[in-house]
Amino acid sequence: MTTEKKKILVADDEPFILSALQDTLAEAFEVYTATNGKEAIKIVEKIIPDLVILDVMMAEMDGFEACTNIKNNPVTTNIPVILLTAKGQLADVEKGVKCGADAYVVKPFSPAKLIEKVEEIFEKVKMRKIGKNEK
Repeated sequence: MTTEKKKILVADDEPFILSALQDTLAEAFEVYTATNGKEAIKIVEKIIPDLVILDVMMAEMDGFEACTNIKNNPVTTNIPVILLTAKGQLADVEKGVKCGADAYVVKPFSPAKLIEKVEEIFEKVKMRKIGKNEK
């Protein structure tokens, strides 16, 4: 029996990082890409991914705004979001939490650590679903 790969949308305006993220995740997941927040929102609404990874500093719409948009939409509100950024100050992390991000990963990131964070989030989602089914 083959299980369907989980869908992850990655949004980053830096082609090298977008490519690195795609390469890192493509073996285990179905990866979609966007180069800005507006494009990411359109793709999220179209494919309803299992997880979204957003760069914070992007043109047209930054990651904070895109995250808020995803979390405020009833159709996409339960999609976990990881913010990926070079902005690692406490104020930035707090802003990420306020906009609804499920995790905050600071660049430069280790591909292994990112995969670990993705798996951790999927495990939390699975546990939440199990908890809801038992009630």
